[in-house]
Amino acid sequence: MEGNQSQITEFILVGFQLSEDLKLLLFGIFSLLYTFNLLANGMILGLIWFDPRLHSPMYFFLSHLGLIDIFYASSNLPNLLANLMLLILSFGSVECLILLAMSYDRYVAICHPLQYTVIMNWKVCSILAIACWACGFALALVQVILLLRLPFCGPQKVNHFLCEIRSVLKLACGDIWMNEMFLFADAALILVGPLSLILVSYMRILWAILKIQSKEGCKKAFSTCSSHLCVVGFYFGLVMIVYMVPDNSQREEHLKILFLFYTLFNPLLNPLVYSVRNAQVKAAFHRVLQKKRTV
Repeated sequence: MEGNQSQITEFILVGFQLSEDLKLLLFGIFSLLYTFNLLANGMILGLIWFDPRLHSPMYFFLSHLGLIDIFYASSNLPNLLANLMLLILSFGSVECLILLAMSYDRYVAICHPLQYTVIMNWKVCSILAIACWACGFALALVQVILLLRLPFCGPQKVNHFLCEIRSVLKLACGDIWMNEMFLFADAALILVGPLSLILVSYMRILWAILKIQSKEGCKKAFSTCSSHLCVVGFYFGLVMIVYMVPDNSQREEHLKILFLFYTLFNPLLNPLVYSVRNAQVKAAFHRVLQKKRTV
């Protein structure tokens, strides 16, 4: 029986079952969102690069977050299955780890302000950033290698709008227990682990803020953390709903919509939150506008 089965080398993405008119409308909306994502994250990267006042560890990690959001949104475009899945998994993992590094930066800045420049020097920041990228790509590469070893005998249709790994695994005709085990381990390492450390960091931060005597000091400390906390809450909340809720065939369409929301709107969240809620970024933007007016 197994010897007569033909191997599948291509998959068909089912996407959403919509009318042609609605598809055209959504195509226009998603194109605008993708363009706005490139412009917004590009603006944040440009401000951080050209404004010396933003050359600090916090904005160093924020620039990496902007790059990840650009790459993640763009990783849905390639056609090759392995490349596409590797990029999606990699950028998602790296973003979790970068958010963890940013929480550590905020912890040091508020709980150890006098030692901040010594602890968070550029060497430490560079090592943290390189470690985040290396770990993210290594974990994703393991998942893709384990996937490519599986036989696929049919059907060809992936019930998703991109090559999401759990949807592809459903089409395998071999034993996928090892893949599921590594997926669970990745979820614990990339989602539960960083989120737990972030919560511990913010508990320490909150305790340190409550000890500050002046209202102005408390307000400033809260403002430096609020943007990062908003991004963390939205990102980890949505990812845990998508990946850690038990799989159910009746909820596949709902999960696809959640995944679409995560893919399109999450890359827009970082520049919006950090530009609206962050006084330093807004001040840098105003300085750039004033320079253009004087020129």
